[in-house]
Amino acid sequence: MQQVQVCIVGGGCVGLAAALGLAKKGVRVAVIDSGKAPHALGDEYETRVSAISLGSQQLFDALGVWNDIAAMRAAPYHEMDVRDKDSTGKIAFSGKTLDLPELGHIVENEAIRFALYNALKTNVNAEVHYNTRYQALHQTHTDVLVTLESGMPIMAKLLVAADGANSAIRKQFNMPITYWDYDHHAIVATVRTQLPHNSTARQVFLPTGPLAFLPLQDSYSHSIVWSTEPSHASALMAMDETEFNKALHEAIDGQCGLCSLVSERAVFPLTMRYAKEWVQGRVALMGDAAHTIHPLAGLGMNLGLKDAALLIELLSEPAEEFCSTKLLREYERRRKLDAQKHIAMMQGLKTLFEGNNPLKKLIRGVGLSMVDKLGPIKDLFAKQAIEGK
Repeated sequence: MQQVQVCIVGGGCVGLAAALGLAKKGVRVAVIDSGKAPHALGDEYETRVSAISLGSQQLFDALGVWNDIAAMRAAPYHEMDVRDKDSTGKIAFSGKTLDLPELGHIVENEAIRFALYNALKTNVNAEVHYNTRYQALHQTHTDVLVTLESGMPIMAKLLVAADGANSAIRKQFNMPITYWDYDHHAIVATVRTQLPHNSTARQVFLPTGPLAFLPLQDSYSHSIVWSTEPSHASALMAMDETEFNKALHEAIDGQCGLCSLVSERAVFPLTMRYAKEWVQGRVALMGDAAHTIHPLAGLGMNLGLKDAALLIELLSEPAEEFCSTKLLREYERRRKLDAQKHIAMMQGLKTLFEGNNPLKKLIRGVGLSMVDKLGPIKDLFAKQAIEGK
C-alpha cells in the first residue's frame, strides 16, 4: 500500500501544479492519470495553448519551473488589441503604459505539463503515475482509499479531482453542477500570416462570436480560437483550406495580412459548468472539474491555477490536523466566489457582444471607445485582467 497525504487524479497543468506546490512544501503527493505522460515539444506547435497571466507566471516562478516553461516557445505579448467588428469600438492595452515588461505569455499546454512533470520526477515527496487508471474509490471520515486497476491501493487524507470538465470523480460522488450551453463551438488551429504579429494579442468580436489571434514565438505564427455558433462552426470546418484562410482574413479585418493554415483544425463545444459542491468529505474538486467558462478572455487555465495556488497555501500552513474540514470549506468558499465572479463576467460579455442588435452595437462602440480614452479606468481594468484577479 502506498500512503500519501494527497492523491490527485488528473495529470494536466492544474493537477501537476498543485502536486508540485504541495510536494515542495513537504506534503506527500501521488498523481494518477489514465493518459500518456507529458512529452517534449516537437517542431510543430501544439494546437492547445493558454494565455498565461502574470499571476500564473508568479505561481510557476514560485514552483521553480517558469524558466523551463519560458524556454519552451513561451511567447510574451506586449500589446492587446480588442475591437468590435460591427462598430467603431476598439480598446488597446500596452505593457509600456502599464510599466510592465509584458502583458502575459502564450504558452503551449504541453510545455507547462512537461516542465511540471520533470520537476515532480525529482521530488522525493511525489509519485506520478501515467497510463494508470483507478478501479475503485472509497472514503471514510478521515481517509480516501484509491485502488488502482493493478490492484495497488493508495491511502490518502485528501483526494483532489483534477480530472477535467467531465470529471468521473465528481459524478461518482454525486456532486451537483449547474451548467448551460454557450451555444458556441470553438475552432482552434495554428496559422501563419503575411505580416508579423508584433507580439500583439488580437480579439475581434463578430456577431456570431469572438475570434482571437494569439501570438506564438515565431513572428508570423498565431494560435487562433474562433468561438462561433454551431452551424457557423460546421460551415467553417467544412471549408477547404483556401476558403477557410479567406474567411479568417476577412473576420480579422486583414490586420496581419493573408492567413495560411499550418495545422489541422479542431472543434469542441463550449459549456459553462459550475460545481454547486466543491468539497464532499475528503474529496475536493479543482480546475475544470469544478468550473469551465467561455474562452473569450482566456481565463480558464488561470482560474484553475488559482485553485491550485490556494490549496497549496492552505495545506502548507501549520495546523493541528492536516486538511481539516474547516480548511477545505475555506478553500471551497474562496474559490467558489472567484469562479462565480468570472462566470458572470464572461456571460455578460458574451451577451453584450453577440448579435446585430443596433442598441448593443451602440453600447459596444461607445463603451469600448470611452474606456480606451479613460486612462485610470482603462489601466485598472487591464491590471485586473493581466494579473489574473
